[in-house]
Amino acid sequence: MTIPARAHNKARDVRSSRPPLSSSLPQRTGPAYTIRMDAQHAHLFAVELELANPDPDGQLVWLPVWIAGSYLVREFARHVLRVEAICKGRPVALRKLAKNRWRAAPCKGSLLLRWTVYARDASVRTAFLDASRAFFNPSSVLLAAAGHEHLPHTLRVEPPAQKPGWSVATALAAVDVDARGFGLYQADNYNELIDHPFEIGQLLRLRFRAHGTPHEMVIAHADRLHDQIDARRLAADLRRICETEIALFEPERPRAPFARYTFLVAPSSNGYGGLEHASSTALICSESDLPHPSESAQRSAGYRQFLGLCSHEYFHAWNVKRIRPQALTPYDLERENTTGLLWLFEGFTSYYDDLVLRRADLITPQQYLDLLGRAINAVQGTPGRRVQNLTEASFDAWIKFYRPDENTPNSSVSYYVLGSLFALALDLTLRTRSRCTLDDVMRLLWRRYGRTQAPLSQQGVPEDALPALVHEATGLDLRAFFARHVDGVHELPLERLLAAAGVRWTRAEPDALSSLGLRLDDAQGWPKVRQVLTDSWAQQAGLAPEDIVLAVNGQRASPETLKRMYARARQGSVWQVHAMRDARLVELQAPLPAPTPGAVQLGLADKPSAAARRLRRTWLGA
Repeated sequence: MTIPARAHNKARDVRSSRPPLSSSLPQRTGPAYTIRMDAQHAHLFAVELELANPDPDGQLVWLPVWIAGSYLVREFARHVLRVEAICKGRPVALRKLAKNRWRAAPCKGSLLLRWTVYARDASVRTAFLDASRAFFNPSSVLLAAAGHEHLPHTLRVEPPAQKPGWSVATALAAVDVDARGFGLYQADNYNELIDHPFEIGQLLRLRFRAHGTPHEMVIAHADRLHDQIDARRLAADLRRICETEIALFEPERPRAPFARYTFLVAPSSNGYGGLEHASSTALICSESDLPHPSESAQRSAGYRQFLGLCSHEYFHAWNVKRIRPQALTPYDLERENTTGLLWLFEGFTSYYDDLVLRRADLITPQQYLDLLGRAINAVQGTPGRRVQNLTEASFDAWIKFYRPDENTPNSSVSYYVLGSLFALALDLTLRTRSRCTLDDVMRLLWRRYGRTQAPLSQQGVPEDALPALVHEATGLDLRAFFARHVDGVHELPLERLLAAAGVRWTRAEPDALSSLGLRLDDAQGWPKVRQVLTDSWAQQAGLAPEDIVLAVNGQRASPETLKRMYARARQGSVWQVHAMRDARLVELQAPLPAPTPGAVQLGLADKPSAAARRLRRTWLGA
């Protein structure tokens, strides 16, 4: 990561020189933090910050309002409680200047700041503390000392009382820690410090090397899960993912851009998600998605999904953590940072996450095509793809993607999913029209803009750079292709491109609810309208989100009833609907439209041409 614009220098790459773990303690000239977690039932972290040389005019401290990789202002400061300042053992005045800024009165000598943070967000973005585990991203709990961000930082993690079985996992450099990992850690600057999440508790650790680089997966709740996970199989599968991605970016001499890497995993009853960091990732998964020792050699759908999540976040170690958009170089962590390139950084990563599983032989060709079909159907079921292009979807992530509402399918599109399909279309186009692939473009991006390179790497990827980079890497002028499908809302020619790669494209029978333009929830046994799609029967009839559908043509409404009635109905016949809206009965009606196309189903073509067979083999290995 880089540091805010007001700081004096940029963060060094994690492979830059630093004292070895066994070195003596660093000189405490920079900010020194201590964090304690004894108030577990109150979900409160206690934090201290000591500054040897505070600003003589009064020290300003601030907290980020968002975390890199999750593009929404999350207002971490709302969970900060009881901030106090102490100078030479005596309290000094502390004034709040803004939602995330405080200033202490002038202090001649060492300044100590204390505060607590309420932590009960079980996501990967902020912090969590209870009697079972602790987790925190430093960006949500550690106030930054203005003017000191560029200095070395230390963080002391104190062991909690009554938790002898707890240990610490993080990719941050340890300086003086005990056998459980409690003790002192260091970072070159504030931005490096906050790019390292911590998982603390009873941990299961899986270690392996990928092209010589140490890797570790740390899984929380080891007290109840240690015998429920096939650790050997999981480590072997992760190694194949990591080695495939390392070799993608450095094929001639595979080597990782970090000294070590850590996967931090928090299993839950039904969670899913991840957040990337430069040398680690924080993940949430369902406990049932982890491989069980009793399972057969076949990987379950849930386990394949978890491997895809690991693949996605690991790919980000290159694509967004080191190859970064110019608009986010450096980050400004106190306000929104907009870019129109999230389709490249999230969409292309989403394309490669499952493709890497296929290349690593962790899923079959048909399983990969099934995943691809799901992505195609998700986009084709979203009318917003005709309204919002990929550039706009990226730019508006702060106000739309992370704030969905009932009209989201009609007004916007996912830069993750549509971005991944654009990457697929671009890759197949390059493979059919040149001797190059999207891999060549990614490697050029890495050489040109990777954070281990200089000087262009410090500038980030310009908003309009990719068409020229594609031309440089492949010799093809695809500016019109980008204009249609990135800056425009033209449909991607996926059926034609997949056919050229020996993939069969068919459609299932039309789905009743999709054809009616309805997405429903359950409200105590009655269907409740969640979303109404644009230009659909439901919209024409006048149904609205939150309506409770009671009856259709005199029959009690249910999803099953609607499907049965639709299968027997004729196009143009009028359906009458009775629904409750704001505690009032409304009567609506509209004629049935023609059925919408059914879901796309992909498969390997039985008799592809020789050219299609060659392309499919090089792309899909089938």
